Amino acid sequence: MAEQFLTLMADLDDDSQAVMSEWYEILKDTGFVGTQTPGLPYHISLATFPLDRERDAVELMEKAAREFSPIPVHIRHIGLFAGGKVLFGAPEMSTELSSLHDACESEENRGQVWTPHVTLFIDEPSTVCDAIPVFVKSFYPFTAKITRLHLCAFWPTREIASAELSGHNNF
Repeated sequence: MAEQFLTLMADLDDDSQAVMSEWYEILKDTGFVGTQTPGLPYHISLATFPLDRERDAVELMEKAAREFSPIPVHIRHIGLFAGGKVLFGAPEMSTELSSLHDACESEENRGQVWTPHVTLFIDEPSTVCDAIPVFVKSFYPFTAKITRLHLCAFWPTREIASAELSGHNNF
């Protein structure tokens, strides 16, 4: 399958990776594996771009990384997308998160509804529904931190670039 699009993602810090990995391991130990992309860090997708805009996406990512310092995100809820195939941790919207999204938004995505989320599990709706009680027992609210931006092409997954947030933004 040929690559279809680019995605700019906000990666969570190592401690948050450990929390979410623990949640996923509990699901996996109970028999829920899912079809989510293996090997990607837990992240919040910020924008998509067509393949021919790779250079623009890298420049946008690097600019945003220079402008923003690490951003706390409060993962307080769980959620499902319409259709029931995606189970996720949902961060509270904040000025910082919204500003990062706006700084990374592509022309193609401008004005579209954006739901910040950290995907934990993707599968058929009936399997996702069966996994919810397991996830609910292990879920607890916590504060994560966005520390890095990361650009990938999909399918198959191709890592393109990443940049640590190093700015001194004041909100």
